[in-house]
Amino acid sequence: MGTMTDEETNSEIEHQAAQNGNKKDAKSDAEIPSEVTEVEAEVQPTKELEIPPTTESHVQPDTEIATTFQELGIDERLCEVCKSLNWNKPTKIQREAIPMALQGRDIIGLAETGSGKTAAFILPILQSLLQNPRRLFALILTPTRELAIQIHEQVAALGSGFQIKSAVLVGGMDMMTQTVALAKKPHIIIATPGRIIDHLEKTKGFNLTALKYLVLDEADRILNMDFEKEIDKILEQIPRERRTYLFSATMTKKVAKLQRASLKDPVRIEVSTKFQTVEHLKQFYLFIPAKFKDVYLVHILNELSGNSFIVFCNTCPGTQKMALMLRNLGFSAIPLNGKMTQVKRLAALNKFKAKTSSVLIATDVASRGLDIPHVDVVINFDLPQHSKDYIHRVGRTARAGRYGKSITFVTQYDVEMYQKIEHLIGKKLPAYEAVEQEVMILLERVCEAERMARIEMSELEEKGKRKYNSDDDDDDEDGDKQDGRAVNKFKKRLKKQKKKVTKVTKLHKKSNFKKNKKGR
Repeated sequence: MGTMTDEETNSEIEHQAAQNGNKKDAKSDAEIPSEVTEVEAEVQPTKELEIPPTTESHVQPDTEIATTFQELGIDERLCEVCKSLNWNKPTKIQREAIPMALQGRDIIGLAETGSGKTAAFILPILQSLLQNPRRLFALILTPTRELAIQIHEQVAALGSGFQIKSAVLVGGMDMMTQTVALAKKPHIIIATPGRIIDHLEKTKGFNLTALKYLVLDEADRILNMDFEKEIDKILEQIPRERRTYLFSATMTKKVAKLQRASLKDPVRIEVSTKFQTVEHLKQFYLFIPAKFKDVYLVHILNELSGNSFIVFCNTCPGTQKMALMLRNLGFSAIPLNGKMTQVKRLAALNKFKAKTSSVLIATDVASRGLDIPHVDVVINFDLPQHSKDYIHRVGRTARAGRYGKSITFVTQYDVEMYQKIEHLIGKKLPAYEAVEQEVMILLERVCEAERMARIEMSELEEKGKRKYNSDDDDDDEDGDKQDGRAVNKFKKRLKKQKKKVTKVTKLHKKSNFKKNKKGR
C-alpha cells in the first residue's frame, strides 16, 4: 500500500470529522461529549519512520504456517523443553523471527506486547550454544530490573537441563554477589545498561571480547530512559562480528538511529499493524466525574470480583494511598512503584503472581515486559501521560492468546488525551456500562476508607521523619561516646608519656650524680 500524501490525509480526516458530526444525534448519554470529535480532527496521524531499503529486508508472513517449533528448525532437545513448558505452538513473532535468526541474520522485531518475543531470541541463542558451547556468549540488555529477572527465569527454565548458566546484573542488588557470579563465567548475561557498565569499569578481569550475541529488548524504552551513552559504551567494548537482535514495540527515531549503528543488513519483522492491541483484548472506556473515580473503581472491583487486576496510577504516592484505601475496604491490594526498594518490588510481584493479592496498584514501572500470566483486568485509573504507554499498559492482560479486559477512566480533564489514544489505536472504544445509582450506594463507605487512608499516609510520613531524626540523634550520641572514648585514650597516653619522661629524667639525674661523684 502506498504512503498517503498530506492532501489525501487531510481530506480523509475531514471526511471522518463530517461522518462523526452526522452521528452526534445518535450518541448515548454514556459517551464522551461531542467536543472529542473536534479534538480528533486536530490530531495528525503518526507517520511511520521509513528505514532505507538498502540496509534492511522486510519479511511477510509465510503462506504455509509452521505449527511446531521443530518445523521452525529448533533442535529436538529444545522442542522437548518447550513442550514441558506448555509452549505447544509458536506465536507469530516466533514463526517469523526464529528461522531468520537460525540463518545468522540480524533482526529488528516490532511486535505487540505479550506476543512471545522473549522466546523468539532466547531459543536461537540456546541452540547456537548447544552447537558451540562458550562462556560469556550472549548479552541481553533490558530497561528494568524486573524484566531482567523475568528473562533470567525463562533462560533458566529452557537451559537448565543443558547446564547453561546465566547471571543477572541489575541495580539495587549487591555488586560483590554479582562479581562472584561473573567470576564463574556464565554463558548468558541479562543486565540493565547502567549496571553492566559498572562491572565493565570496576570488575577486574571482566570483559565482553568473546561475545557472540547482543540482544536489546524493549529498545524503545531503553532509549527513552536516557541510556544512550551507556549503549554507546557497550557497543565500543563488544566485537563487531556478532549477531544483534533488536526488539521494540515501536520504531522511534532513536531506535532507528540505534539500528543503523548496531545492526548489519537486518531483517525487519513486523507481525502487527502499528500500535495494534491484541485480538483477545476487550477494551472499554468509562466517562465519569474526577471526584468519583475512587467510588467507580471500588464498584468495578466488586462487580468483577474473582478476577485479578492491575490498576495503573501516575504517581508513587497515589499507588500507596490507593492500596491503603482498598485494604480498608477488605481488598487484598499491594502497591508497586519505582520508589520501592528492589526487594519490596520483587516481593509485591511474587505475592501477585502467587495470587496472595488480587489487586496490584502500579505505576508504569509494571507496564512493560513483565509477564504475569493471570492478569484478567487492567484498569487505567489515571490516563497515561503519553498515548503510546496505553498500549503497554493494556498489554499486561490478554497475553499469549488468553482473553482479557481493560477499562480506562476518562474524566472531564482527560478528553483530549483520550482522543489521542483512540486515534493511535485506530478505533473508538465502547463505553463500559455502570449504573450510577448502584455506584453511589458505595460513596459513604469509600469516602470513609479514603479518609482513613489519608490519615495512615500522614502517620507513615511522620514515622519516617521520626525514624530519620532518631537515627540522627543516635549518630550524635554515638559521636559523643566516641569523642569521650577518644579523650580518655588521649589522657591515658598522656599519663604514660609523663611516666616515661619522669623515669628518663630520674635516670638522667642519677647518671649525672654518679659522674659528679667520680669527678670528686
